[in-house]
Amino acid sequence: MTSEIINPRAATTVTGVPGVDSDDNLLDPVFALHRGGKMTVTSTVPVRDAADLSLAYTPGVATVCAAIAEQPELAHDYTWTSQVVAVVTDGSAVLGLGDIGPAASMPVMEGKAILFKEFGGVDAVPLALECREVDEIVETVARLAPSFGGINLEDIAAPRCFEIERRLQERVDIPVFHDDQHGTAVVTLAALRNAARLTGRGLAELRVVISGAGAAGAAIAKILLGAGIGDVALCDRKGVLSVDRPELTGVKAELAAATNKAGLSGSLADALAGADVFVGVSGGTVPEEAVATMAPGAFIFAMANPTPEIHPEVAARYAAVVATGRSDFPNQINNVLAFPGIFAGALQVRAARITEGMKLAAAEALAAVVADELSADRVIPSPFDPRVAPAVAAAVAEAARAEGVARR
Repeated sequence: MTSEIINPRAATTVTGVPGVDSDDNLLDPVFALHRGGKMTVTSTVPVRDAADLSLAYTPGVATVCAAIAEQPELAHDYTWTSQVVAVVTDGSAVLGLGDIGPAASMPVMEGKAILFKEFGGVDAVPLALECREVDEIVETVARLAPSFGGINLEDIAAPRCFEIERRLQERVDIPVFHDDQHGTAVVTLAALRNAARLTGRGLAELRVVISGAGAAGAAIAKILLGAGIGDVALCDRKGVLSVDRPELTGVKAELAAATNKAGLSGSLADALAGADVFVGVSGGTVPEEAVATMAPGAFIFAMANPTPEIHPEVAARYAAVVATGRSDFPNQINNVLAFPGIFAGALQVRAARITEGMKLAAAEALAAVVADELSADRVIPSPFDPRVAPAVAAAVAEAARAEGVARR
């Protein structure tokens, strides 16, 4: 049976979409929520009469424009640019959907924008780009940058995402933040800090194995090393990254040189023997026999969605603390705990970029929110905890000032 959705903003009918009853046009709840989009633009000033119009637009607006032309920095005070983030994607690595393209990515980008607003009080605009080459993306975003106070790169596939972020930050004087990398890393570190506190251990005592050497895995490894973790081994499909693997290039070669102090080689299962922490950002399934070889009282953060690399029921047999990327299990490693507060803090002080120190401060502040409430099922706050974004924002703003990247 052919089903149809009537687009309320156009005189066209979209047919063949599952979840819709064609007889009475009743929508599936998911389609109902997304119908017409999840965002709108509202004004912050009234336009009730000619006097209001003359202030908000011509002729009054010309006075402000002339002032900004003479002193460009006034744009931060008299336009929205310093208070709004661009959420930018090319649609090449969307959630668990993969390369679905810019048009299909838009519901996710809208969702990200409303999370910025709802959880951090930050305005955000979704921008889905019809281009894939690094040069094209960098040039496009750099030319758009004067309209925004920050750039959140989203769902761009590795390894292009690394170069895009690096080159953009070199081109623009506002924060550029790839959330799939750094948001995940900040929340992971916060949960790991609290797991260590709960069990009376220090980060320097822990050996971590990361399954997945893409965007998230690379960023997690870097932030853990910056936080003083004992050792980190990253694994890709071919096994442990090590300096003995001659085929490694680029980011993976850099990671191999900076990690794996123990000189491990072989498979993920080989690396897990005696490991204190498993961090999964790759998908796939880790055999229970391999999990059983981890050190007593291990931490297992299996974050693939919707299917964790190690099912929580299996993980609980061997681990003192279990976390996933899902909301229906305790200890959800959710990026929404990080990016709204990080950007709120960066925008508050008009930071030129987001430094490693700001990320570490965000992780420490996030962990501290529940530091006095710790249990095996509570090493990280809920995304709905109202303390999260203000705590993270304050810590990020303070760190930005301390590191000399704040401009107010």
